[in-house]
Amino acid sequence: MPYNVSPIGYVRSCFKEKFAIPRQPQLAPAARGVLELVAPFDQGDAVQGLEQVSHVWLLFLFHQALEDKPRLKVRPPRLGGNKSMGVFATRATHRPNGIGQSVVKLERVEAGRLWISGIDLLDGTPVLDIKPYVPYADIIGSAHNNIASAAPELIPVQWVDTALLQAQDHARRLAEPLVELIEQCLAQDPRPAYQIPTPEREYGAQFWDLDVRWHYPQSGVIKVLEVIAAKS
Repeated sequence: MPYNVSPIGYVRSCFKEKFAIPRQPQLAPAARGVLELVAPFDQGDAVQGLEQVSHVWLLFLFHQALEDKPRLKVRPPRLGGNKSMGVFATRATHRPNGIGQSVVKLERVEAGRLWISGIDLLDGTPVLDIKPYVPYADIIGSAHNNIASAAPELIPVQWVDTALLQAQDHARRLAEPLVELIEQCLAQDPRPAYQIPTPEREYGAQFWDLDVRWHYPQSGVIKVLEVIAAKS
């Protein structure tokens, strides 16, 4: 029997495109956004009590990865994008019903708005539900995952002097930890694992209203080249 669900809100996120979004929540604490609730959940009654909670689970839709035909196997980035496994053994965005979940830090609660951080959510993501994080029930000390046993290994992020000054200026304008956001996201190396970039090849992604460009001057190192206003 099919069921219909409707978003209870939408995320206004620092991530304006899928590339360079952390592959799990909490990997970039400086990644911030606002969950804007829609009627009737935009009233204070719906969030009463959340001020006592530090983290929440968000159930959401991968709205830019919805597919008519379900996939039984996927190629997760964690395995280099070349090895396939059952969809239910991964957190790949290609889900049977397009549903994802993330635990995020709750920074501030207001009627109709939740300020959140440590997010891995694209701007405009439809949220289906909010559930409080309950440490005694949600932390399982004996749990293991042999596919992803530890966070990805970080790589050094360097800056061209002018790019760092640009980022610092925009951070003051936005009142956001922009330098930390860029470093935390790029240190996880967002490029496809199977690519071996040449030093002259540049990559780019949009954070907030900015275009960030970088390259790999040597193996295992990222250098940020430019942080400028995104083209409209």
